[in-house]
Amino acid sequence: MPKEYKTITEVVGPLMLVENVEGVKYDELVRIKQASGDERIGRVLEIDEGKALVQLFNSSQGLRISDSKAIFLGRGIEIKLSKDILGRVFDGMGRPIDDGGEIIPEVVMDINGSPINPVARDYPSEFIQTGVSAIDGLNTLVRGQKLPIFSASGLPHARLAAQIARQAKVLGKDEEFAVVFAAVGITFEEADFFVQEFQKSGAIDRSVLFMNLANDPAIERIATPRMAITCAEYLAYELGMHVLVIITDITNYAEALREVSAARKEVPGRRGYPGYMYTDLASLYERAGRIKGKRGSITQIPILTMPEEDKTHPIPDLTGYITEGQIILSRDLYLKGVIPPIDVLPSLSRLKDKGIGHGKTREDHASTMNQLFAAYARGKEAKELATILGDAALSDVDKLYSKFADEFEKQYVSQGYTTDRSIEDTLNLGWELLKILPRSELRRISLDLINKYIPEEE
Repeated sequence: MPKEYKTITEVVGPLMLVENVEGVKYDELVRIKQASGDERIGRVLEIDEGKALVQLFNSSQGLRISDSKAIFLGRGIEIKLSKDILGRVFDGMGRPIDDGGEIIPEVVMDINGSPINPVARDYPSEFIQTGVSAIDGLNTLVRGQKLPIFSASGLPHARLAAQIARQAKVLGKDEEFAVVFAAVGITFEEADFFVQEFQKSGAIDRSVLFMNLANDPAIERIATPRMAITCAEYLAYELGMHVLVIITDITNYAEALREVSAARKEVPGRRGYPGYMYTDLASLYERAGRIKGKRGSITQIPILTMPEEDKTHPIPDLTGYITEGQIILSRDLYLKGVIPPIDVLPSLSRLKDKGIGHGKTREDHASTMNQLFAAYARGKEAKELATILGDAALSDVDKLYSKFADEFEKQYVSQGYTTDRSIEDTLNLGWELLKILPRSELRRISLDLINKYIPEEE
């Protein structure tokens, strides 16, 4: 039962102190009701000896504590769910903003979820096709994986996110696939771009969108990713769907976490972020995966902009520890006109070997992947050498590798935002590029595969 208190003693900014409370829990929702009928919502941040510190979701401006009462609702933030959420657009707190009416819930779930028992986890092992060669061919996404995209200010991560959301699919099986897209702390223009992009391509029909704008309260920013993941858990584990969760931008989420931590006067950790940020991020990322006995799965692509393009910054650093690899966008490639500007050499998918090969993609996938990596790395070295010493310093083979690196960036990595390549198209393109090199240089591929895909007469 809700408990009412007229013991609000202090309001400072978004924080409110309520005294002489009993049985109040951390993270509990609070409704603040004024004599005028005006209502505001907050949540409990801290409890200490009968005092509850409440953070308001809205501004405290105009709040008269003398005639206000705090009603503790006895529950955390919840979201109403049913299959009708597919095709809908919500704000950061799960309220419909698409004129589609309220959701009539089949179930109401707490957004904080519950941890997955490690013993119940199933190992990610099935390929998800994104239609982007630099990911599918070289840094393969596997169902149940957490694979973040590390970007930087001004790079087109929003376009790449929309492309993956539009194109991603599970191959070879007649299974339902859904996308849950959470935009955290973005501008109105960006929100409009995502909604238009989803509606224009028809991807909205299998998607659920959560839009949290930059001018929304910080406390909402912390709730939005949890709204999206809870929605994904319902679709995956209750309805048996395979769900791809894309969250952009995790950096905005971490900034909101720092803002709330500062308001609570907590001792700051690295660069002012709270010391528990690792645990907090893990509570989001670790909700991805597959569960034994359940048909559905949750795959996550969190997107974050690295402050000052620094991989050692706490946000990308901690994300890298928790997730299974990273896709890195490069400003140098972007300035060269490579779209999407995915830098394949420092990028990594730790689970790629589990999702490729015969019966999953094709029997030549692993070999060609290793050969393309090696050839591109050597090609970049040759180009750097030519920059310092001139082309005359390169051997004939080095010149071929240099040509390979250029063609690899132009044809393989740079495919634009509208090209949706099947895994066969990606693998065949890899073989076409490898024809630039002498057969004797293809040391990472078996002779049988070379003869099959590059016959002798070629």
